[in-house]
Amino acid sequence: MISDLTTRIVMAAWALFMLSWALGWLLKGSPIPIYRVKRFGQDMVEDAILGAFWLAVGTSIFALIKYLASSV
Repeated sequence: MISDLTTRIVMAAWALFMLSWALGWLLKGSPIPIYRVKRFGQDMVEDAILGAFWLAVGTSIFALIKYLASSV
C-alpha cells in the first residue's frame, strides 16, 4: 500500500516537472516582446530542473528504503 502510494506520488511529481519544464520553454521561446514573460519562463525552467534533481534524489532514497525493508 505504501509502495503504491509512493509510486503514484512520484509519478505525479514527474508529470508536474514535465509540465512546468514545457511551459517554461514555451514562455521563454514565445515571440512575446515582454521581457518579464521570457524571464518568468526561464525561471520556470530553472526551478523545474532543480525540482527534478531533488525528485531524483528523493526517488532514490525511497527505492533504497523499499529495498532495505523488503530484505529484512
